[in-house]
Amino acid sequence: MKIAMIGTGYVGLVSGTCFADMGHEVTCVDIDEAKVAALRAGKIPIYEHGLEHLVQRNAKEGRLSFTSDLSAAVKNAKAVFIAVGTPPGEDGSADLKYVLAAAKSIAQALDGYKVVVNKSTVPVGTGDRVAAHMKQFTAQAFDVVSNPEFLKEGTAVDDFMRPDRVVIGVESDRSRGVMEDLYAPFLRNNHPILFMDIRSAEMTKYASNAMLASRISFMNEVANLCDAVGADIDLVRRGVGSDRRIGSAFLYPGIGYGGSCFPKDVKALVRTAEDHGQPFELLRAVETVNERQKRILPAKIREHFGPDLSGKTFAVWGLAFKPETDDIRESPALVIIEELLASGARVRASDPEAMNEVRKALGGRITYHEDAYAALEGADALILCTEWNEFRNPDFERMKKALKQPAVFDGRNIYRQAIAGKGFAYFGIGIRRVAP
Repeated sequence: MKIAMIGTGYVGLVSGTCFADMGHEVTCVDIDEAKVAALRAGKIPIYEHGLEHLVQRNAKEGRLSFTSDLSAAVKNAKAVFIAVGTPPGEDGSADLKYVLAAAKSIAQALDGYKVVVNKSTVPVGTGDRVAAHMKQFTAQAFDVVSNPEFLKEGTAVDDFMRPDRVVIGVESDRSRGVMEDLYAPFLRNNHPILFMDIRSAEMTKYASNAMLASRISFMNEVANLCDAVGADIDLVRRGVGSDRRIGSAFLYPGIGYGGSCFPKDVKALVRTAEDHGQPFELLRAVETVNERQKRILPAKIREHFGPDLSGKTFAVWGLAFKPETDDIRESPALVIIEELLASGARVRASDPEAMNEVRKALGGRITYHEDAYAALEGADALILCTEWNEFRNPDFERMKKALKQPAVFDGRNIYRQAIAGKGFAYFGIGIRRVAP
């Protein structure tokens, strides 16, 4: 099938490339001419494991192309995907200006029946709004469909190719037939395809992310309580996760969630609830807990070193909000760094992929080190924020020699077993004090 993918951001580029790898002919559209030129040259604007190879292979084999000519791409396509950004407004609601602008351009380019697919994360009711908006600019027949994405940064290609489920909101037999043809390889491989109405599909996306965010905040609250009462969150996590009704996923304590999805989607769902007279108090608490959790390590650091950190230097390992991505949006590491700087400390940072993004945000306020061990030189403590594989099994003796004093603040509890007995002052999240 011929597909037009409007938007070459994270969702659009991954989705378009994976559809091409499934055998479809995909044209990815972006208004940024420089970005289009870079993609044609095989240069990928984001870091996502396995994506660069897929883009280059499918482009070489003629199934994937890039253009700024939206009209030509739409005319050539049977299904047109909207995969543009929906940034949060000041009140937390999703800003649909890019979605509606894309819908207008698509409508003006229609030369016959098309299925217009919302791939962007949008509030409930957006499908109706897009359809009404498009009808102002075309007399051609079309159907609007909701097909929310459930991609995790770092594993997005695998998530697309081997999904837990594919959610498709349709309201006509004709559009359902097009979507069944589009996802035929998934049907053959017995991946669950869940057809439903458009509003339910839109709600499914938000409800899924809100549920996962809630589990994270809940476990972080339990971890903080474990700190207070002398319990061990890792043991509690295993006990809770062994219940089949609960399961073990998203029960790991840490320093809060970040990224492009959870913070934005929780805010948007809270706003939707308010707009419909159904205050979502639980999710408001989830937001509050998450913001507070990002400040847990700075509080532990000030408790250990004192409130004035002037003259202290801290090494930070991990800047991205999670491993296998260069995304620093809402990253807990940035909150921690800002707190340290505000307390008079100096920061030496290392991350395998995200340092260029942090340079754009923080400039020369901190120092950057490609070699993680170089970041430790002369530092008063190490702060582990992101559990990249490169950081999971360090040389502790080398760490001890590099640090001014052997102290580790572990935001992901990945060192608690290996570091015991090695002479470090060790601070984790919700765990009993580890013997030096």
